[in-house]
Amino acid sequence: MIVDSSAVESIFLRRKGYERLIDTLASASQAGVGAPTLAEASLDLAMATGQDVHPLLARFLQEFELAIVPFSDAHYRVAADAFRRYGKGRHEAGLDFGDCLAYATARLSGQPLLVDDQRFEATDLTLA
Repeated sequence: MIVDSSAVESIFLRRKGYERLIDTLASASQAGVGAPTLAEASLDLAMATGQDVHPLLARFLQEFELAIVPFSDAHYRVAADAFRRYGKGRHEAGLDFGDCLAYATARLSGQPLLVDDQRFEATDLTLA
């Protein structure tokens, strides 16, 4: 599965339903997170907590054996298409920049996306 920043942030900030996200992630045979998605989660968590979150994220990646997925030219093309199809102001899903990056990572990997964001339900992705 591919992990979205919303799932990472919900787990770290212990938002409602974070236990389900942990259970789903722990049961995955293979999991990854896009490099730009990890950067987004890092920035959001640093702003939310006022802490250096890099050591915590490193431990999180190791604990759940998350691979960091590089973002390629193919990802760029799929992300741009995702915005065209599902972007904010264009579709009920209303995907933003970071959402489109996670969409591309999941789409190209062929794996379900672990999210804590209902907007993805209005897309063609399989959700974890």
